[in-house]
Amino acid sequence: MELSTLDYSFIIVFFTIVLSIGIYVSKKSGKNTTEFFLSGRTMPWWLLGLSMVATTFSTDTPNLVTDIVRTNGVSGNWVWWAFLITGLLTVFVYAKLWRKSNVNTDLEFYEMRYGGAPASFLRKFRAVYLGVIFNVITMSAVTLAAIKIGGIMLGLEPWQTVISAGLITVTFSALGGFKGVVYTDFLLFFVAMGGAIGAAYYLVNIPEVGGINALMAHENVVDKLNILPDFSNKKALITLFIIPLAVQWWSSWYPGAEPGGGGYIAQRMLAAKDENHAIGATFFFNIMHYALRPWPWILVALASLVVYPDIASIQEAFPNIAEDKLGHDLAYSAMLTKLPSGLLGLVLASLIAAYMSTISTQLNWGSSYIVFDFYKQQINPNASEKRLVAVGRISTIVLMVFSAVLALLLQNALQLFDVLLTFGAGTGLIFILRWFWWRINAWSEITAMFASGIISIILKLTPIGAYFFATDTGVFPDWTEYLFVVVITSIIWLAATFMTQPESKEVLQSFYKKIQPGGPGWKKVVNEAEADNIDIVKDKEKWSVPSGLLAMLLGCILIYSCMFATGYWIYGETTYALIITGVALVSGISLIRVWGKLKDNIL
Repeated sequence: MELSTLDYSFIIVFFTIVLSIGIYVSKKSGKNTTEFFLSGRTMPWWLLGLSMVATTFSTDTPNLVTDIVRTNGVSGNWVWWAFLITGLLTVFVYAKLWRKSNVNTDLEFYEMRYGGAPASFLRKFRAVYLGVIFNVITMSAVTLAAIKIGGIMLGLEPWQTVISAGLITVTFSALGGFKGVVYTDFLLFFVAMGGAIGAAYYLVNIPEVGGINALMAHENVVDKLNILPDFSNKKALITLFIIPLAVQWWSSWYPGAEPGGGGYIAQRMLAAKDENHAIGATFFFNIMHYALRPWPWILVALASLVVYPDIASIQEAFPNIAEDKLGHDLAYSAMLTKLPSGLLGLVLASLIAAYMSTISTQLNWGSSYIVFDFYKQQINPNASEKRLVAVGRISTIVLMVFSAVLALLLQNALQLFDVLLTFGAGTGLIFILRWFWWRINAWSEITAMFASGIISIILKLTPIGAYFFATDTGVFPDWTEYLFVVVITSIIWLAATFMTQPESKEVLQSFYKKIQPGGPGWKKVVNEAEADNIDIVKDKEKWSVPSGLLAMLLGCILIYSCMFATGYWIYGETTYALIITGVALVSGISLIRVWGKLKDNIL
């Protein structure tokens, strides 16, 4: 595919602006670690919210959505739509707690909530486990998508894409730090959103597709349109809807959707000006992430079923693509090759923007773990701020190299998504409860982390998994594999919790005094402090969590309604669209009222 001068102009201007921002803020970002990793904790809610959305755009996300839609239909997206519940729980319950903690990373929380050697081990181990291993896996999925886009649209070899895409990203990430990431995310959001919408509009109306009405009526598309799964299909109903909504959202740790908040979402809450801005940023992010963003990708995925009905048709159209990279996720990139000059350059710039936003965030976040939670704790406790920033920049480069190498070995994004979900299965409940139940201790988390990982490895990489959960021949249906990991992991960590000593009174009372979590789960600690004449209760207001849960429920109704209504307006089903739009309005008004009552306690 040949790019025109106009296409190159879009891309060159975009790169120039991004690199200029990185260079412009590099001096201030290198001043100290708070500036390099949290931008001095001065960021406003709208900028942080846009940054979160830009980060989750990613190059692998449209590929993942395309793979899901082509394989399981639009309703297959419930495997990640269910994480809205997690996101809004963070908004209305956990955002204020994270900002109150005033930690540099969410892993620093461990030595605030727990004590002794187990807490120290947990912090250091997860710095490597999440900051390096999981982070590299996540970035490799994003880079894999870039490889496929480069191969389909530009005819590049995988190594060429990795070097060209990674070099610029790692350069501005190492120079600009967190401030550079957030400032460029502001630009990247609008470029990525504009490119996604422009591509969807054009591709739905190409002659092969014939417009929105022809697309909705096409035989390859009709059975893929349902937003809710077919309730008569037991397996689809359970795997695509019931498990995500009933179990997955609270039980699984997944990057960007951690129960109780965490990862780069926590990093942005910690960088906010105050609790108000932390809450506003996360709520804004969830609205944009779920209600508005998915539909351009879904439309392109549906259109691809008309143009490239199967993998063989993709292979025939692009014979230069290596066989080990073939998959349904390639269809998104394949459709983009049909864009005209100008729009093609904009869309390529938007894909580059999505890639750079995600990778730069992951690099800065992962590097923060290495610096604060491993290097400073384990290697050089007395390191100067200048030395820590230097370590941050070096680790940024190393993480990029590791992820690029792994990306060359992977095949598709959905494969990796499933692995990551299973790896974190059963751990999520701890991240929710540790704020509100005193009995959770460091051993609870250590046990859950290892149990989930070991069980997942056994099921995924040994004949045991195939024997018990193979699709056709297993002892149990394959959809029970995730539930099995959740149940066994939960039993193990609960047993470990009650078999080990609770955290000391000093640790628990210190945590309560700083965070003020409230609730019946801390009553024992509060009573013991009162008996010892220690005042740890500062906030006398009514416990806000029940009202926060009501706000979460109304927020879910609002955002899901907006998402459904958008879909039905696109489908041309006016009656459903009007009804659901009405539901969105009612739930929105109700949420404003509940949030108003919460203002004194939460905001």
